[in-house]
Order: sequence, then structure tokens, then C-alpha cells
Amino acid sequence: MVHIQVPESIFGIRSLVMYRPDTGQHLYALAQALLRNDSPLSEAERELIATFVSSLNDCNFCAGSHAAAARFLFGQDKELVDQVIEDYQSAPISDKLKTLLTIAKHVQEDARTVSDELVSAARATGATDRDIHDTVLIAATFCLFNRYVDGLATLTPTDPTAYEAMGERMGTIGYVMPSLPAEGVGHGTKVK
Repeated sequence: MVHIQVPESIFGIRSLVMYRPDTGQHLYALAQALLRNDSPLSEAERELIATFVSSLNDCNFCAGSHAAAARFLFGQDKELVDQVIEDYQSAPISDKLKTLLTIAKHVQEDARTVSDELVSAARATGATDRDIHDTVLIAATFCLFNRYVDGLATLTPTDPTAYEAMGERMGTIGYVMPSLPAEGVGHGTKVK
């Protein structure tokens, strides 16, 4: 049961940004900047990092929705996402991405454990400063998003196919604020 009054039947973070559009617009802008704007990492790789961190945090909504976006963006390689979640070290991904996921895992567990050795290992596989920066920022941001969604006990779809539409929307249009319902929600306004 959701801890606060949000729009009914709206899942995850979408319900929270509709509740507080003044903060939600900035969260969506951050997600857009991290996952869709310019980066040496592909959009699919960035969604995969978000999925991986959300999975490590046991955030079912974020892991499910971002896995769907990553599957949509990877296209023919949809099973790759599940292989990474299951065991990224044996998944058929580049050594560079494996080292970046290791850094993301350390950020998720305790960011202070991102060591010079981990960064050097990533550099040895071709990771640039920007790759490392973006990986750390995505991992840290998704820890925040995961805790936001789970801390307020938002609704999570019970039908796994519901994530497919979310993934296609995120993979196609990115992170655009949802429209507010006609009765209005925001700044603590009670939902009808």
C-alpha cells in the first residue's frame, strides 16, 4: 500500500513525480541527461547500468522498467539484459562494460570502495574519464531513485508485460514528465 496519496493506478516514480511535479521535473531532467543525452556509452548500456543497480537494490519497479527499456534498446539482444542481471561477469558483454558494472556495484554497496585499482582496471579496458564519471553518476542516481520509489511503497505492476510498454516509452521518447490528472495532484494535494 502506497504510504501517501498519489494518483491511483499509476506505477512507481511516475506517481511520485505527479504528486510533486516541482521536484519531479528535475528528477526526470536528470534521468534524461544521464540516460538519453550525449555520452560515450550507448543508451542501451546506460539503461543496463540503471537496471543492474536497481536489481542489486531489489527495487522491483525500477529494475523491471529499466530492464524493459534496455531490452527495447538492445533490440535483437534482449536476453543479454537477463544474462547481465544473473551474472554480469559471464554475460557476453565487453570487458569494458564488465569493469564499469563492477564500479557501479561498488557505488551501490559503498561508494567509498571505488578504488584506484577498479578505475585502473576500467581504463585498461578502454574506459574513458567520461565513461567512469557517467557510470558512477548513474549508479548513485539510481540508488536515490530506488530508495524514493521503495521508501514510499509505490505501486509495482503484477503483470510483467506491463513493463514492455514502459520500456518502449522510455526507449522511444525518453524521460518526459507525465501529464497530471484532471483533478490535479501535486504539492500534497489530495488525490480524488
